[in-house]
Amino acid sequence: MSCGCNSSGDSNHSCATKSTTGCGNVNTCGNSYKLSVFDWLSTINAPTESKCPFVEVRFKNDRKSYYNNVNSLPLHVGSVVTVESNPGHDVGVVSLVGELVKIQMKRKTISDEQILKIYRVANQKDVEIWQDARKKEDNTKLQARKIARNLGLEMKITDVEYQGDGAKATFYYTAEGRVDFRQLIKEYASSFKTKIDMKQIGYRQESAKVGGIGSCGRELCCSTWLTDFRSVNTNAARYQQLSINPLKLAGQCGKLKCCLNFELDSYVDALSNFPSSNTILDTEKGRAFCIKIDVFKKKMWFAYMDNSMAWYDLDVSEVKRLISFNKKNQKAPALEDVKASSSTDKPETVDLIQENNLDRFEKKKQKFKPRNSGNKNPQNNNRDNNAVKEKTEPNNNNAQQKPQKKFNKPKKKYPPKKND
Repeated sequence: MSCGCNSSGDSNHSCATKSTTGCGNVNTCGNSYKLSVFDWLSTINAPTESKCPFVEVRFKNDRKSYYNNVNSLPLHVGSVVTVESNPGHDVGVVSLVGELVKIQMKRKTISDEQILKIYRVANQKDVEIWQDARKKEDNTKLQARKIARNLGLEMKITDVEYQGDGAKATFYYTAEGRVDFRQLIKEYASSFKTKIDMKQIGYRQESAKVGGIGSCGRELCCSTWLTDFRSVNTNAARYQQLSINPLKLAGQCGKLKCCLNFELDSYVDALSNFPSSNTILDTEKGRAFCIKIDVFKKKMWFAYMDNSMAWYDLDVSEVKRLISFNKKNQKAPALEDVKASSSTDKPETVDLIQENNLDRFEKKKQKFKPRNSGNKNPQNNNRDNNAVKEKTEPNNNNAQQKPQKKFNKPKKKYPPKKND
């Protein structure tokens, strides 16, 4: 039994992405799923004849687990298998086989003793029960939210996952604090007639399960490849010279974006060669302070305290040279002189008022004057002028005409009816 897609027929079928093979079942087929892993060792022969007995099996959303193929079944990526669970059994799809499974297990520090076994390749009855349980999940989630709201619990049911045999239902929820759901479990057990398991997850894990599109236009990192969620603080935005705007820095989960940590180390290494942003230069024309820093251009913008509207961009080496003057209790040269000596161009100043204009990037339309035809056809010009005058002159004849009065015919008056 394979993944159940239209192009598969047996367990030897290995589904690829949706775009390559046209698979009709994206939820259970191949690598068209969340947190997929590319098997780069699939085309490399193992140095030993013994194959890795462990396989990676994925379930709903981003839940994965590792199992032991004790019966040496011919499993491939996309094969639907029945695995051991507590209680009963579960049904999942094989997502990874081969030597790469050992590397994944070592990275996640999973020992061989914790691994359960695979019973068999799922038959038609197992798949039917599994699909019927999956169809009930949406209605169960809506009904579970209503029950939690009626009990007045401050929690949100994010997702519901049924086991492959329908013997257990796992409810994933988010909450600010601890929730006393003893009465809630009783209500769920009486309503859904199955074993109830409650798991609290964070807001980042909730976004990973739900998925979506980020502000960058790409699919969320947490639902595609990101597995470890590190803490993010506003210092990461300050190091990268970003404005502290919660609306722009927050992700779909409501927390700071995880991508703020991606380039943080590079920025910290680059800023180690920069002087402090709180540096104040004592020049011949007055004291100057730092306005902003450009890490890529390795420049710092300074402005005088008396005239903060004019900015002067200086290289980091020039700024260090000016600081050396101040350390010797000497006044540094004026910023204009430093800028003129470093380049032949005039000192570039930035007007803050002009910089805040909304139309500063728009091209101004040029007004083209009509060309004089040299009065080649004076008759035509006179005709056009006369036509314009006729349009502009008021029509006095129409104004003098009085509106004709319309006389309405008198309505017929009927005599009143006589009462007998």
